[in-house]
Amino acid sequence: MTVIDNESTSTDSTEAEAITAPPTFTEPVRPGSPELAELFAYIDAGVVDRDEADRHPFVEFEAIRAARLGALRLPVDQGGGGATLSQLFRTVIDLGEVDSNVAHSIRNHLAFVESLLRRPDSADARWLDQVREGKLFGLASTELSRKSAGRRSQDFETAVVSGPDGLRLNGSKFYSTGNLYTDYIVVGATGPDGKPARVVVPSSREGVILERDWDGIGQRFTGSGSTRFEDVVVHEDDFLEQSDYYTDLTYTATFPQLFLTAVIAGILRRVTRDAADLVRTKQRTFYHATAEQPADDPTLHQSVGLLASQAYAAEALVVHAAEALEAAYAAYGTGDEPALSLEAALRAAKAKVVVDEIGLRAAGELFDVGGGTAARRSSHLDRHWRNIRTLAAHNPRTYKARVIGAHVISGGPLPNGAYF
Repeated sequence: MTVIDNESTSTDSTEAEAITAPPTFTEPVRPGSPELAELFAYIDAGVVDRDEADRHPFVEFEAIRAARLGALRLPVDQGGGGATLSQLFRTVIDLGEVDSNVAHSIRNHLAFVESLLRRPDSADARWLDQVREGKLFGLASTELSRKSAGRRSQDFETAVVSGPDGLRLNGSKFYSTGNLYTDYIVVGATGPDGKPARVVVPSSREGVILERDWDGIGQRFTGSGSTRFEDVVVHEDDFLEQSDYYTDLTYTATFPQLFLTAVIAGILRRVTRDAADLVRTKQRTFYHATAEQPADDPTLHQSVGLLASQAYAAEALVVHAAEALEAAYAAYGTGDEPALSLEAALRAAKAKVVVDEIGLRAAGELFDVGGGTAARRSSHLDRHWRNIRTLAAHNPRTYKARVIGAHVISGGPLPNGAYF
């Protein structure tokens, strides 16, 4: 693997210094466990310093591997954390509160694991062994072209071709969120037979090039840069048996879409927490305020209360949608699956439309609580708005709202590709 750094201020894992010693783990972390709380506290301890130093969370991802957080959804008797789908999304909210970059970066891994669990195939089960060991998987799918984003029919320019020296993978991908921190990359490509394929290559394999060229205003440490493949060796057993992204499944994008909304819900929790800290620690107020001490000011009480209420509403919407998705997954292969999947997709879309809006508003209202202090760069509170704005921009809520409205009016179907 080659890492090309286009950000001169970035540091790699050998240069990064953790704030505290990383915790140790003997078993995979489980939802709501003290061990999971310890892991998140460790990640939380350096989040502001990482933002200040423009440091990617390589060290923190080593702790995630040690904790086998990526195996959270595997049954306990199969070496995992035993989380239900609803518990997984609650955990994503918790992690989003701690560090939205880390939460976002693990999305593609958890989505890949979910695909293996939802539609088991004995030929692909070997990858779950790697998950049990703490290995992390990334994704290389999106290509820059004039073709419509998210189309269900996948025709990739990235390709695996057969030559005198065997199979080789070549191509370029964009928006490769999390790949900097992974052990394997799931690549969408055109196979040697000309059909869509998914191939899994180690991120350390020669010819895999990861670029730190993501220049977004937010989510700056998600490793969302370009991934290039230059004559990467591919073995026959690198191909996933489940080669098609969609096949017979409906609304497969609900999980990754709801995941982003869960991260925003976590950020809103952090906004509330930071607002309360601002009020508690402020030393002065305005001469025309309703109390001499900020902590006693009813106006600030109301402001923080509104932020807390918006965070609660966002979390409730995510959990409500996750419960519907859990029901749909449980009905896999039955006659109830299409209707349940539609309901889950609708709930996730409605949640995004609302959470995106209240999220951006709440992240802006945080500055009314803190005043000029909150606007200082050293406070790093602007990261919440920037991160929410970047997450929400993935798939604009205007497109979601239009489709929801059409469905409510006429009962029309929802889009059934990616990004919905």
